[in-house]
Amino acid sequence: MSSTASQHPVSLSKSRLFWKGTIAMLPLTIAVLPWGLLAGSFAAQSGLTFVESQALSAILFAGAAQLVATGMIKAGAGLTTMLLTTLFITSRHLLYSVSMRGKIKDLSTPWRLTLGFLLTDELFALCGKQSHQEFHPWFALGAGASFYLCWNIASLIGILAGNSIPEMDQWGLEFAVAATFIAIVIPTIKSKPVLVSVTVALFLSVALSLLELPGALIISSVTAMIAGYLTEVWGTNRS
Repeated sequence: MSSTASQHPVSLSKSRLFWKGTIAMLPLTIAVLPWGLLAGSFAAQSGLTFVESQALSAILFAGAAQLVATGMIKAGAGLTTMLLTTLFITSRHLLYSVSMRGKIKDLSTPWRLTLGFLLTDELFALCGKQSHQEFHPWFALGAGASFYLCWNIASLIGILAGNSIPEMDQWGLEFAVAATFIAIVIPTIKSKPVLVSVTVALFLSVALSLLELPGALIISSVTAMIAGYLTEVWGTNRS
């Protein structure tokens, strides 16, 4: 993120900070729109009602978890299996919240609950690297709320299109998932541990998927985190 986006002079009003956050989030918001369309159409085609389909985006608000959950609903998976699977998929948000705790711990409970709900991969990419002095809740609120609104609008369009346009899942919209995470991850590769983590995750996820190994994503993610941690420890011990 550029320095102009991350620095928030005290003189800026709350509304200006809110709009600065909205504008800073705009590139990621645009990139994720096809993903929202896909999530909405999948929900509609999996047999959920209009209200249930929209509620996935309004309440769950987690793209990867929504796609997996709707696929499992379509396959007739049990509730316990779906809950455990989505728990593993969204467990990274626990790490995000721990990282952000120092910035929001002094805020009121409504602020913490609101920003906690809006804490996505995209919002963490914008605000996670900000120092305590650079971080401002109104900037984060603008970024998170605008992303939430656009995600739900895209999902709504996807739901309506999914009910009227057959085989939307054949349009290749799922590439938006990979494109969004590439845009988030690449700028964060600024150290050897992060580079090792990304490389291990990339090769393992592809290799294990080709081998059709169950839990390939979870295995590659955990292994990548361990590899990055060990790289950091090894580098610290050498210095």
